[in-house]
Amino acid sequence: MTKQARVKGIGMLVKQVLAGSAAVITAVVGLSLVATEPAAAAGAGVWRAYGNTNPITSSSSDWSCGSTVMINFYVRAQACTILSADKNYVQPAVIVRNDLDTLYKATATMSKYVYDEYMDTTTLISRETCPLSGIGAQSWSVCFGTTTIKGRLDFRTSGDVNGTPLPFSPWVQ
Repeated sequence: MTKQARVKGIGMLVKQVLAGSAAVITAVVGLSLVATEPAAAAGAGVWRAYGNTNPITSSSSDWSCGSTVMINFYVRAQACTILSADKNYVQPAVIVRNDLDTLYKATATMSKYVYDEYMDTTTLISRETCPLSGIGAQSWSVCFGTTTIKGRLDFRTSGDVNGTPLPFSPWVQ
C-alpha cells in the first residue's frame, strides 16, 4: 500500500469516527432535552406511577375529577381535568387505583373538551391514549394528556380504562 493510499484510508477512518461521534453526541443531547421535560409534558399519553401516594392530594395543582368507576372489584378509575397551580394551564388525566395484590394491566384513553361561551358550543379538542401498562399492586398510576393554555376557556375531560367508560370531570373554569 502506498503512503498516499494509507493517508487516504486514515482520512476516511477519521471521517467515519467523527461522523459516528457526532451521531452519538446528537443522540445524547436529544435524550437530555427530552429527559428535562416533565413526564406530563413529554407528549400525549404518558403513564406516571405514584406508588401508594395519592396523586391528587400530593399535587399543588387543582384536580377536578368525575365520579370514580369500578373497573373490577379491586381497581377504580376516574377522569380528571388538572388546573395548574398558577391557573394558566389545563391537562387531562385518568387516575387508576389498583388495590389488587398483583400487577394490573391497563390502557387508558382521555378526551379533552372545551366550552366556548360566545358560541355556546362544546368541542372535542383532543383524544389521547396511554398504551398498555402495568399498574403496580396496591398503587396509583396516572395517564396524563397534553397540557393546554387555559386562557378564558372552560375545559373538562372524559375517558375510559380498558374500554370501561369514565364520567366527565366537572368543568374547570
